[in-house]
Amino acid sequence: MTTSNIKIARDESAWEIEIKGEVSAESLAKHREVALKELQKTAKLDGFRPGKAPIDRIVAIYGESAVMRQAAQSAIESELPELLAKENVLIVEAPRVQTENPEAGKPLPFTARAPLPPEIKLPDWKTIARKHNEKREPVTVSDEEHAQAKTHLRRERARIDKMQAGEDAQKAAEASKQMDEKDLPELDEPFAQSIGYESVEKFEEALATNMRNEKETQQKQLLRNAILDELSKESTIKYPMILKEYELDEMEGRIREDLSRFGSTFENYLEQTKKTRDEIRKEWGEAADKRAKTRLILSEIAKQENIVPDPERVEAELKHAKDHYKDASESNLRAGIAHALRNEQVLELLESQ
Repeated sequence: MTTSNIKIARDESAWEIEIKGEVSAESLAKHREVALKELQKTAKLDGFRPGKAPIDRIVAIYGESAVMRQAAQSAIESELPELLAKENVLIVEAPRVQTENPEAGKPLPFTARAPLPPEIKLPDWKTIARKHNEKREPVTVSDEEHAQAKTHLRRERARIDKMQAGEDAQKAAEASKQMDEKDLPELDEPFAQSIGYESVEKFEEALATNMRNEKETQQKQLLRNAILDELSKESTIKYPMILKEYELDEMEGRIREDLSRFGSTFENYLEQTKKTRDEIRKEWGEAADKRAKTRLILSEIAKQENIVPDPERVEAELKHAKDHYKDASESNLRAGIAHALRNEQVLELLESQ
């Protein structure tokens, strides 16, 4: 290895490694010859067959600075992996490299930065999960809640009836809100049958079941959030900021999709809020940090417990997803499904403590 003046430092805030060094003039000259041969293979010059153009003509066509830039790139790409291996440095993405303008006969200073693998130290997650699970109470639907739900449905029927009678939608909504309960449509057999139930009794059974299921879903989500919030607070997690950027990109992508469905754009959203994209992403920073940490926590528990999704389940979900996302990459869909199923298994494990 011909890199010299090596200095290695960790940026704790960004969780990255920074490497500074110099590629020797001799190494740069060697890689200049390699770069010229590569350019010679593909150069198309009048009067010469591919691969046969003289080197001096190659330099004249492409320019010495372009040749040296390619030589510099080749030298650094060749020597950085060896340097990282020698220093026993693990990274999770190709380094970002900055250099000065390379010159023949002179060493080339460079600075390379690369994200480090996350470091995660979890607390006693089983005890934390158990503590929250012990607070869980049986889900019930009170008579009052049941009655309120039926009243809400009767108001909805009144609103729809008014609209069908030709009343403006907004006026119909306001009028139905103001109606006395005794004046609302009765929840009788025709009402129940009009919404797909054979009798009032069957409708009320289904309503109670749906309400209970909805409350159970809400309780489960609140429980999961509480467990993950405490795990996040009690864990020691260091991760590269690039993971936070991935989360911000995903959050932005979802908003763009939602706005598109409503016939709007992200640019319109920025204009309405009178904020820049950078300002919006800064506001999302805390949420993105929480999302990144949650992913890492779930991944670490899955690794500790050897949790992997069932391959048959993955393939079944993939088949369904391909029907809805026909243009999506199959490998990306499979990876996303496997990731989601694994996380769900971890969350179920937490709920079982």
